[in-house]
Amino acid sequence: MRYAVQEKLFSIGDDFWITDEHGDKAFLVDGKVLRLRPTLEIRDAERRVLLTVRKKLIAVHETMEIEQGGELVATVRKALISPLHHRSAVDLADGSRLEVAGNILDKEFEITAGGQVLARISRAWFRIRDTYGVDVAPGQDDVLVLAIAVALDRIHHNAEERDRQ
Repeated sequence: MRYAVQEKLFSIGDDFWITDEHGDKAFLVDGKVLRLRPTLEIRDAERRVLLTVRKKLIAVHETMEIEQGGELVATVRKALISPLHHRSAVDLADGSRLEVAGNILDKEFEITAGGQVLARISRAWFRIRDTYGVDVAPGQDDVLVLAIAVALDRIHHNAEERDRQ
């Protein structure tokens, strides 16, 4: 399934809809203010919280945690930047790891596990400004993949803000 994610230069407190390939509202990304750490909630169309994405306060590298029902399900961390590719790692609660590689700043990257592509993220699929697509492979957890993409976007946005200061 392919989704369109509006790329706002997020400020916590901003809300936006992730739409499906038919243009229907699929998930609401709800930015929460007045929290100890930056928090985004991924909600379904009925506005029920599915996943929560929070910045980890103490970490060597920029890190976001994804929780479901108060339980940690994934940790997304910026791993390595090289001149040609960005790399990040996603550690899942079951002990497995997903790899993220490509140009994350330009929204052209893949999320893989054991060499199998779980999702492709690309800005090229849409002509709408500030929007990128997330194409989730069949059988994958769409909302988790979308939460990972949003977490990566937030991590790299935070890094850009730090670099400008």
